[in-house]
Amino acid sequence: MRQLHVVMLLAVNGSASGQELAHHLSVSLGTVTGLVDRLVAHGLVTRHEDPQDRRVRRAELSPAGAALVEELQNAGLEHYRRILDHLDTETLRSLDHITRTIRAVADKLYNV
Repeated sequence: MRQLHVVMLLAVNGSASGQELAHHLSVSLGTVTGLVDRLVAHGLVTRHEDPQDRRVRRAELSPAGAALVEELQNAGLEHYRRILDHLDTETLRSLDHITRTIRAVADKLYNV
């Protein structure tokens, strides 16, 4: 699960240093190193030097890692669609209203 968490963090952030990953996962840098090593071995993650600080190595998704994230997202969307297919029109309208209300509040809170 931690490896998947690393993959998802990299999908959201683009890249991350070991320190950043350790902070997000609440684990030691040594644990992150092992996680990233395994993901590199599986071809899901690559490492590169940080252009701003050559002492720092950054991890990012490889093309195979990006494809995995896309596959997971598509599978989640498909499950969500199946659920929505079983809801009546009134429920879908209520869901739309609630979703729009939540979005409006989030936009106000985060000035999007």
